[in-house]
Amino acid sequence: MALIGVQLVVSLLAASIMQRMAPHCSFARWLLCNGSLFRFKHPSEGELCALAGKQMPSKPNKRDRRQNGESKPLTVPKDIDLNLEKAPVSVLDALVLRFFLEYQWLIDFAVYAMGIYIFTESYFCMVDPAKEVHIGAIWCVLTVVCCLKSLHSLMSHYFSSEEGGERSVCLAFGFMSLLVAMLVLVVREDYLEFGLEPGFNSLFDNLEVFAKQQGFSEWSIPVTKLTVKLGLAAVCAFIGALLAFPGLRLAQTHLDAVQLNSDRPLIQLLLHMGFLAPVVVIVLWIKPIARDFLGNAPMGKSSVTLISSPVFDSVRLWTVVVLCCLRLALTRYHLQAYLNLSQKWVDQMKKEAGRIAAIDIQRKVSRVFCYLSIVALQYILPVLIILFSTLALKALGDFSWCGAEPAPGVTPALVMPTPTPILPGMDDDEEGMEEFEEDIQVTVARLTEGFSALRAVLTPLFFRGLFAFLTWWVAACQVISSLFGIYFHQYLMQN
Repeated sequence: MALIGVQLVVSLLAASIMQRMAPHCSFARWLLCNGSLFRFKHPSEGELCALAGKQMPSKPNKRDRRQNGESKPLTVPKDIDLNLEKAPVSVLDALVLRFFLEYQWLIDFAVYAMGIYIFTESYFCMVDPAKEVHIGAIWCVLTVVCCLKSLHSLMSHYFSSEEGGERSVCLAFGFMSLLVAMLVLVVREDYLEFGLEPGFNSLFDNLEVFAKQQGFSEWSIPVTKLTVKLGLAAVCAFIGALLAFPGLRLAQTHLDAVQLNSDRPLIQLLLHMGFLAPVVVIVLWIKPIARDFLGNAPMGKSSVTLISSPVFDSVRLWTVVVLCCLRLALTRYHLQAYLNLSQKWVDQMKKEAGRIAAIDIQRKVSRVFCYLSIVALQYILPVLIILFSTLALKALGDFSWCGAEPAPGVTPALVMPTPTPILPGMDDDEEGMEEFEEDIQVTVARLTEGFSALRAVLTPLFFRGLFAFLTWWVAACQVISSLFGIYFHQYLMQN
């Protein structure tokens, strides 16, 4: 199993290019600042006074402030004819956004990870995959971990809020996700075909074999399947809390995007398809609806096999990837629908009576644009988690894109490489060079031994269950939170 090879060279080259090209060429920066997104500028006090039909008050000097105290804020009627000025989002505007640097790094990292994964898959078409480590899968796993970390940073921002309403929403969705996860984990494999049970059995058996190979003959695993499932349910609750506000935000931007494109039926159809994409992902792992129906379709008194089991696995992978690409392609419509909240709030303000401070209007309009990068992360990150967990499922689970029969997932034998001994009779230079080469060989041998032991314990059977469940659970959390968001914005907000 080679470690120092073409894959590693390409990975190091991609990491170097990403570091050097980020200030000059960034896909994440282009996504927001390519001229297709328009923000709304907040009106100045002079413009508000002109619309209200009053003269701009002069600023008091320091003596007047000491004599009269603090000056009253400028107020204008709410029903003034205010129309916000549009401006395309520029790079200078985006640099001051909150979480923009995190957004730029993560999106660019995902783009380079996708490139490395595509290269690795093409490379494995020419070599035997069993002889090398799939570095593209490692990049996919790192992308999933970085997405979860960024969502945790966003949730920590909500927890630090003084109001406390966001904290309550995250906790409520976390507890609800815990209950749903505990119900899902007790469902039999005949209904939800994640493969968790075979994966856990393979993991425990391989751990016992590995312990005996290391000399722990009396060692036994003190962890039961119930404990593992409880821990997995806790992780599911944490993911559910992370995806609470992304789902609520998705519901709001979906409704606004559909209304914004009311004269474009094709775009509306694509928006509805993108919104219902997580539902399709959920159905793909429900065995009676998906595999049993296509594998043994009823035809009168008999059944007909439409597609084989390996072909169904490939179709399922392709379906998830295509749906994720569709949702990523609709990012601009959702972000523009969010930016239009400024004008939407102004139109709602015109219907109200009374007066409002000019500074409140400016803050309300500016706040929408300030959270643009956060909204972009909330929309893109769940899609990236589903996409890259599916790619990791294909690579680590030994599936195929073309419907070939997957590998049985057996445990590979551990091979302990031995370093080359130093031959006697060498001079100092040759001996020093030989010692240097020997150190490199020993390091490579130890890394190879570690990866071999890891592959012996974590087999493809285990990865199939783990990443299939992760993909399905993220989609389920998005369905729950987004449907609740639809109900909230359509009925509770109107009442």
